[in-house]
Amino acid sequence: MVRISFLVATFAAFLITAISGYVVIPWLRKLKYGQTINEIGPTWHQTKQGTPTMGGLMFFVGTLVGVIAGYSLLLSSEPTFMEETYQNQSISLFISITTALAFGMIGFVDDYIKVVKKRNLGLTEKQKLILQFVVTTAFLVAQYMIGHINTAITIPWVGPFDLGYFYYPIVFAGIIFMVNAVNLTDGIDGLCSSVTFVVALGFFMISASYGYYANSVFACALAGALAGFLVWNFYPAKVFMGDTGSMFLGGSVVAMAWAVNRPEVLVLIGIIYTCEALSVVIQVTYFKITHGKRIFKMSPIHHHYEMSGWSEVKIVCVFSAVAVVFAALACLYMYKF
Repeated sequence: MVRISFLVATFAAFLITAISGYVVIPWLRKLKYGQTINEIGPTWHQTKQGTPTMGGLMFFVGTLVGVIAGYSLLLSSEPTFMEETYQNQSISLFISITTALAFGMIGFVDDYIKVVKKRNLGLTEKQKLILQFVVTTAFLVAQYMIGHINTAITIPWVGPFDLGYFYYPIVFAGIIFMVNAVNLTDGIDGLCSSVTFVVALGFFMISASYGYYANSVFACALAGALAGFLVWNFYPAKVFMGDTGSMFLGGSVVAMAWAVNRPEVLVLIGIIYTCEALSVVIQVTYFKITHGKRIFKMSPIHHHYEMSGWSEVKIVCVFSAVAVVFAALACLYMYKF
């Protein structure tokens, strides 16, 4: 029944998300919640002007339904899951969902200001960071309370290394970085959805292998919901996830790493997100140092390849393939260390 619960979570999330597109997308069009394309982007992106955004609401609902369906089946069919060990997993699952939704709501407010209030930049950087600091603090406090804070990290071929008090500022900054890195990955049709689909499957493999069944259900539901969203979001996209969706995914990725009590695995499994964010940091830094010169044709790095002549579909396929390789390496890392 454990495997059946995973399947139920996946297919319930897929169906709800895919079917919701027939309702949500026309609703967003009716409300005129269309994407505003920045002039500084690739010129051919102007054809996407007005495409409905805030579609992340679709996999918000799909993921929640998948989790509820899958985990309810797991609890009802396996009495041992009511024991103290698995009750802790249930709490961890609740923390994961709450964290993902909290980050998603920050994105929703940002999108709402952009689309409804017609303020192109949405929330200011300061406002976003303050809200992210609040959610991150609450998340880490919750993880501490359930015993998922361990200041020792495992370095391959070296062994455990205790960071001591340095652990807290490092992981705090790491969470903020990763959530925003996922947000930056959402720049072309289907990219963030496809990469995060792979990441979710990677976390499913890790979680199922080590008995973190609650996190397995969450990962399955997220993967299923993203597959359903790709029905509408793959090139040419009929809807964009917006910050509503990308921030939700950022929170989900971070939460899944802590749910298996190995946050350092994000270094491997989140390699695409990291490269996207670092490309922006490198570009901006180099631009300031050299007074106007650039390393990339455009950042984040998926736009560099786009400006180099790669199609959006090719970029999505290549980046997803890289994500598959590093997800496999993350699974190997968990097995070896």
